[in-house]
Amino acid sequence: MYRRTLLIGLTASLAACGSREFDSPRNLDDACALADERPHYMRAMRRAERNWNVPVHVQMAVIHQESRFDGDIRPPYRYALGVIPMGRQSSAIGYSQALDGTWDEYVDATGNRGANRTDIRDATDFMGWYMNLTLERNNIPLTDARRQYLAYHEGHTGYARGSYNSKPWLIAVAARVEARAERYRAQLATC
Repeated sequence: MYRRTLLIGLTASLAACGSREFDSPRNLDDACALADERPHYMRAMRRAERNWNVPVHVQMAVIHQESRFDGDIRPPYRYALGVIPMGRQSSAIGYSQALDGTWDEYVDATGNRGANRTDIRDATDFMGWYMNLTLERNNIPLTDARRQYLAYHEGHTGYARGSYNSKPWLIAVAARVEARAERYRAQLATC
């Protein structure tokens, strides 16, 4: 009896560990399908929209670019001589790919001590907070997905200095974020 109970418990634990929660949703190109598959994502983004006025479609486009909605994604490792691991390329983690220092600023500013970058609610709240700082510091409207993304990627000071101008690849990425945000906006209007 004990073995059977232990086996059932282990099976349930492994099933929970193998959860699809951190896997990307199946259809990342359709906002309505994404919302149907992961309704708690939509609830988190709507809450962030209510709290911070950042439109859901802008949040979705930035999350798509940063993590493809993979909750525990991390940057790749750097290697010396091609084989010796030197640590990760940055401290980014989770849906928003927030760096350690920026996340700590968010926690201090909001008092959200239990916040976790791998939790979609906390990640979207972080994005709302950060994008509002971008509005204050760089005067970028919350609806401007392209420029919000550039400031998100480069940081407020980097954006103000125009550091993205020397990165044509980043300007192209920001244009894709803008196009995706517009596509998500149009799709969400029909759900």
